Amino acid sequence: MDYSRLEEQREIMDELVEIADRESVDAVVIAGDLFDVFHPSHEAQELFYKTLYRLSKNGQRPVIAIAGNHDSHALIEAPLPLAKELGIILLGANQQEIAPMTNAAGIEISAPENGVVILRYPDGRPPMVLLTAPYANEMLLKIYLGNEEREDELRELLRDKWNQLAQKYFTSDSINVFIGHFFFMKEGGTQEDEPEGERSILHIGGAQAMYTDHLPDGLHYAALGHLHRYQIVDDRRFPVVYSSALLNYSFSEAGQEKYGVIVSLGKETALQPIALERGFKLHRVEFSVLQDALDWLAANQNTYVELTFVTDDSLDAATRKALMTAHERIVHLIPKRRNQEAQDGSRIKAEDLQLDVPSLFEKFYAQQNNGMPPNEELMELLKEVMTKGGEE
Repeated sequence: MDYSRLEEQREIMDELVEIADRESVDAVVIAGDLFDVFHPSHEAQELFYKTLYRLSKNGQRPVIAIAGNHDSHALIEAPLPLAKELGIILLGANQQEIAPMTNAAGIEISAPENGVVILRYPDGRPPMVLLTAPYANEMLLKIYLGNEEREDELRELLRDKWNQLAQKYFTSDSINVFIGHFFFMKEGGTQEDEPEGERSILHIGGAQAMYTDHLPDGLHYAALGHLHRYQIVDDRRFPVVYSSALLNYSFSEAGQEKYGVIVSLGKETALQPIALERGFKLHRVEFSVLQDALDWLAANQNTYVELTFVTDDSLDAATRKALMTAHERIVHLIPKRRNQEAQDGSRIKAEDLQLDVPSLFEKFYAQQNNGMPPNEELMELLKEVMTKGGEE
């Protein structure tokens, strides 16, 4: 969408900090897509790092964040030498070894090797072992696997690595958490559709998903990033959960609630999803009566809208203007012809290429606009352009 959402992001970040403080959480994990674009603005970066500092309670609460497929690994990893002094661990693909250090609350934080972070508490609570699996981009995967279609080998490679780390670092009393940015599903289950704008997360050979059975035994919880809707993918051995994105970013997510998840870990794992209230929602609506559309728009100003308007003829300029001036965040205004057969008849065929330019344009316009023909103003403009082109 061509709208700045920085202010909404600022509000939702405030809400996250308020929830973390109100619920007295012991640690914060962020499972990737720390930014919504690969090259975020300076304002977005400033907001993110200030929020991390606030989430850390001035260095007293550990924060562990991994890179997602929207993130630049280099950008995420760059501030680690400073961030880790506050107990904020930022991990891209090339996780550094972090020698044991103690934060302001006396919590010892270390990363003895790539793929694991350990938190040891001063009050005798069990240590927390976090297996970390940031998004691995195509270049890194090709280094290990080459260019052939080897998705099964990738799954086995990751499964073996996670099992090796679990066997090495999980203990009888540790609390064990997986943080990963992958497309996970139960093997043989129904594959969840990825949101608009997302790519398959395993790339090599077009692999679509990791399987929950590939996660190691001994985990208490798996925190996932990538899919934008809150969902529990599997809960047979332990909860495998997508907590959701913070905001609705595409109209495929229209109407979705977004959540942060409070997880209580111990002998049993308890989940408390908390709905996020701030930021504008996205709505897909359809109307065929202008006044009904105007009434709905007037009552729903604090939202982004994809509006489909159904009519017998083309969407005239007056109707378009009335709709667009009634609401400042209509992202898409889609005309739709009521007669579906007329839409099907508007498809361009090979023989249509013999038509004159205005007739061919009418066919093309109707094909692109749900069977809606261009209005008179647009056809007059086309003729004017053609005339001026001939004069030159």
